[in-house]
Amino acid sequence: MPAHDARIDAYIAKAAPFARPILEHLRAVVHEACPTAEETLKWSAPHFTHGGRILAGMAAFKQHAAFAVPMLDASEGDAARRNEAMGQYGRITSLADLPAKRTLVAQLGKAVKAIDAGATLARARETPKPALAMPDDFARALAKTAGARKQFAAFAPGKQRDYVEWVVEAKQAATRERRIAQAAEWIAEGKARNWKYQKR
Repeated sequence: MPAHDARIDAYIAKAAPFARPILEHLRAVVHEACPTAEETLKWSAPHFTHGGRILAGMAAFKQHAAFAVPMLDASEGDAARRNEAMGQYGRITSLADLPAKRTLVAQLGKAVKAIDAGATLARARETPKPALAMPDDFARALAKTAGARKQFAAFAPGKQRDYVEWVVEAKQAATRERRIAQAAEWIAEGKARNWKYQKR
């Protein structure tokens, strides 16, 4: 029986009830496909390594789970759902959202062979996203907050975009106003939009 990492036991125990059977299933499938896989935590989520390299990772969120196998190419997984969440299988809310066990085992087997062969992750060149127009109400808030406009201008385009997207994606006016106020405060402090999740 593969050695289980107690930290992953604890992670699964703390996950939402819907996620626990999904995580247990994925864990078992990884060990069936690769009996030598080692368990660890990376980025505060369960991961499995083979030969010192990441074989797979899984995570549980409030309303879905996710599973990623970095060595799989773009043709693997669920193409229709891939962009819904991290990994190749989209938002996983039940075991029915996953491929059959034999399919997962076969896909993980491919990833193990790729690692054994010394394959590296192919990083696709991304086309830069076009700049988003700064909303007038957001621009006014930055102008009123000491140092915010200057700091925003110093941010890299991606950081600027994160904030603008966050503001324009608000569905209600009250939510938008709260986001603008919070964004202006964080920007003045030099914080990226997702600063809470960055390693300290």
